[in-house]
Amino acid sequence: MLMFRLILLVVLSLCGACSAQTLSSTADTLKADIPAHHTENGFTNPHIDEPDKNFFSFLRMRFFGDEQWADHEALAEQIPVQPVDIERITSPQNKLQVTWLGHSTFLIQYQGKNVLTDPIFSDRASPMSFAGPKRYIPHVIDYTKLPPIDAVVISHSHYDHLDVEAVEILVNNTHFFVPLKLKQWFIDQDVSAKNVTELDWWQSQEHNGVSLQALPSQHWSARGIGDRFETLWASWSIKIADKHVWFAGDTGYNPIQFKQIGDAVSAVDLALIPIGAYAPRWFMQTYHVNPEEAVQIHQDIGALKSIGMHWGTFPLTAEPPAEPPQKLDEAKQRMQIDDQAFITMVVGQTLIVE
Repeated sequence: MLMFRLILLVVLSLCGACSAQTLSSTADTLKADIPAHHTENGFTNPHIDEPDKNFFSFLRMRFFGDEQWADHEALAEQIPVQPVDIERITSPQNKLQVTWLGHSTFLIQYQGKNVLTDPIFSDRASPMSFAGPKRYIPHVIDYTKLPPIDAVVISHSHYDHLDVEAVEILVNNTHFFVPLKLKQWFIDQDVSAKNVTELDWWQSQEHNGVSLQALPSQHWSARGIGDRFETLWASWSIKIADKHVWFAGDTGYNPIQFKQIGDAVSAVDLALIPIGAYAPRWFMQTYHVNPEEAVQIHQDIGALKSIGMHWGTFPLTAEPPAEPPQKLDEAKQRMQIDDQAFITMVVGQTLIVE
């Protein structure tokens, strides 16, 4: 019984691999001057009907359903990993370069500026250190050896994207950019309020030579049982001098928002787009893109180059660890996308983006 309660607690607290509970209709509570993604009780996705699933639906599907789940730890050797080249990230060339630290964590560097996306430094994507999805590949860097970070962007509150250990290491030596209603969480972690900027979709802020804009995505938020949809989720535009990077965060697909982003923003030199955490499809589709939908997003926003993320690090969903890049290659061929226009990286690799 104790073990069952632990499993239940972990599942109830986990990240975006679970679907969220339906919000009550907001049609009568929205005011004319309030954006469509705002509700009286938090936020919603304006282009879908939130599915009628909850944490217990995930529990039944994961532990009692017929779905075949890959043994990620047994297959971890399929994921290519290398130590980060510390010299390259501490003495970068004067070109746009990115280093993949695993999952959705990238170090973006250009002209002396350093930006981190959704840093997760913990061994588990979980509220507990002894249970929950455990990293099945090694850490590729001592995180205290990262160069000084000018800005950190956070896409949403799930444990595989917002990590207490990362915040404790970075703490007041950087500036955090977060979606609406998430600032208080950082203050509760003893981060100074002056070091956190909270933005709604389409709002932007300049910081230390980096221009950041919160943009739409299709997801949800929670860190516990009773706070679903209370904080916003976002993708991010990151501009440094003449270079533009778009970070998708975690998202499902719809044919409206990403085309709006593509129409509204300047040319995207590099997009960081999730390609993993999509199976079983019938359960995950609303909030997680598969590789084919990732390619569609690449096209919708008009990215010159994209890198696939959100795979090969934590056992969040049913697909085997190495399947996402394989499915990405298949999708590129079907959709006639140049092979080098949308790529994947080795965990720990640093890439110059020409």
